[in-house]
Amino acid sequence: MSEPQLTMQPTYADRASGQTYEDARAMVNAYLARFGERAGAKLEPLDPAGYTLVRKGSAGVGINVLEDHGVLLFVAPVMPVPKGERENLYRRLLELSFLTTSDAAFAIDAEREEVVVRALRRLSGLDYEEFEDLLETVGKVADQWDDTLREQFPA
Repeated sequence: MSEPQLTMQPTYADRASGQTYEDARAMVNAYLARFGERAGAKLEPLDPAGYTLVRKGSAGVGINVLEDHGVLLFVAPVMPVPKGERENLYRRLLELSFLTTSDAAFAIDAEREEVVVRALRRLSGLDYEEFEDLLETVGKVADQWDDTLREQFPA
């Protein structure tokens, strides 16, 4: 006789407040509303695909709830990948990603041929402080490095 298979559903709850959410989108929408209140701006909730855009300085940070993968993805475009000096650019991005970018990292969006800053975090167990920190970090790094990298590696 075989044992019945138990399927564990992820728990979406904020550790600090103890508030629970029915799913990842509800949790992220609550975090977006809270972030907007603290920033004094109305932020758009996630669209039906689980995406929204938040402005941080000169950077736009895309927030993507990828429930099928169980992750939250923050992505901020920095610049197009230049035609020349790619090896030098890639080396510079790897060096910066070592410590300069904190919890984020530079990456290449191959489909768009674009340099981005990104951070990835598991949705289950995510609390508001982590959400805010990742959003701030991705926005700050993209805002800090977009002009500098464009000057160093023109298209």
